[in-house]
Amino acid sequence: MSETILPPPIKADPPVEAQIAALARRYRGARGLGLRLMGTLGAQAETLLDRLPHSARSGLDAATMRALELSFSAAHASRGTVPDTGQWLTRALTAGTGAAGGFGGLPSALAELPLTTTVMLRAIQGIAAEHGFDPSHDDTRAECLQVFASAGPLEEDDGTDLSFLTLRMTVSGTTMQALLKQVAPKLALVLGQKLAAQTVPVLGAVTGAAINYTFTSYYQEMAHVSFGLRKLAEETGTDRAQLIAEFRTQVSKRA
Repeated sequence: MSETILPPPIKADPPVEAQIAALARRYRGARGLGLRLMGTLGAQAETLLDRLPHSARSGLDAATMRALELSFSAAHASRGTVPDTGQWLTRALTAGTGAAGGFGGLPSALAELPLTTTVMLRAIQGIAAEHGFDPSHDDTRAECLQVFASAGPLEEDDGTDLSFLTLRMTVSGTTMQALLKQVAPKLALVLGQKLAAQTVPVLGAVTGAAINYTFTSYYQEMAHVSFGLRKLAEETGTDRAQLIAEFRTQVSKRA
């Protein structure tokens, strides 16, 4: 039998290495914004959850799952009637919802959670479309959801949790629900930090707006990273795992 010879990868312009380095800079920059915000608030991410009442902490997983299920359906359904907005307009919109949520403390912040989650997920879908992927396809919808599995913008260590880039499953209705359940606990920890920061009794509405702006910016950047790597793999014929390995290396470098 003759050996099958695969075609060589197609050269990218700009070169693959340069594109990966640019994506790594986006990743590091997105995290930096969150840490700068925490510095402004005088808070530490690891202690934020301690500020939440026990009742809120214990119900966070269930609340996040409900918000995620609602957002997953609503964000997709809205694509037929509401056009995509630009990144800055989306950030402004979630800043507005954050201001409203922060104005009334924890109760209003919890009520605002599904709306903000929907807007962020819809923004991620828009970025998928921007990179040439159809948000109505199950695999693209799953990858949009996986972006929420990345560690949040308040985490200290760059590159400690990039598993969302390699998380893969055969997509069907059943496995999509399984993916929701897989993502929800990780997102609950992140949103718990967000909720706690919104309860800081200093400039409540302003704090809520700033927190939402930061979270929206972060997940938009993670979407660019995820779909940027996917597009690069498809355009060049390079194995995605190889690109992710190089991306990890670039992330670990300090600019």
